[in-house]
Amino acid sequence: MDLAGFAEPGSREEGLLKLIDENRVPRHIAIIMDGNGRWAGMRKLPRVEGHRAGIESVQDIIESSARLGVDVLTLYAFSIENWKRPKREVNTLMALLKKYIGRELYNVKKNNIRFQAIGRIRELEESVRNELQRATNETKDNTGMLLNVALNYSGRAELVDTFNRMFDELKQNGNRVLIDEDVISRFLYTSGVPDPDLLIRTSGEMRISNFLLWQIAYSEIYITSTFWPDFRRKHLLEAILEYQQRDRRYGAIRNQ
Repeated sequence: MDLAGFAEPGSREEGLLKLIDENRVPRHIAIIMDGNGRWAGMRKLPRVEGHRAGIESVQDIIESSARLGVDVLTLYAFSIENWKRPKREVNTLMALLKKYIGRELYNVKKNNIRFQAIGRIRELEESVRNELQRATNETKDNTGMLLNVALNYSGRAELVDTFNRMFDELKQNGNRVLIDEDVISRFLYTSGVPDPDLLIRTSGEMRISNFLLWQIAYSEIYITSTFWPDFRRKHLLEAILEYQQRDRRYGAIRNQ
């Protein structure tokens, strides 16, 4: 953990940080970043302004997670279902994505963060794919936190793609193979990545929105009413502290 200057003396963040067990920080945190549109609506602003404001939260949470020693941070940025939104909003989201990568790639590399995009990336427009590939290539040798950004993603689509890739490879090999959980996990978008320990959803909605359906089987779920543009370091610490107070049994019973 790199916590020099992480919290101002006497701040809420400093108080929370003192309660955090640094040996039990979640290895993998996944976040459903929700509430941008409602945040904007409450301020009588266009929905796209909520997405712009949400970029600041993305920056803060990436930096905070890396400094806290999180191994993997997965952000749900754009779902397959989001294509149903107005074209102007979709175009703004893609433009913001390209702008963010162009502006923040230097800091990502400086902080030893490795970037990866998951989802049906091949269906995105070429300029977006090029930026994603550039970020992936320029950070592939970094050894710090893995930043997973889920784009054009849905959990069901991931499972469809997983099974198709799995059956294609097994058919080519021509061998009968017992399909178990380990085999399926090897073909997921998140192959080689530990499943999320903690799933955070902002904005208070009580659903998982087709996100990491296979991977969150035993994740602890934390719901906050805070809209994503207002979600900051303090809220992340609150979520981690709540996570550390839970008893993760994975279906078993603790010995009395």
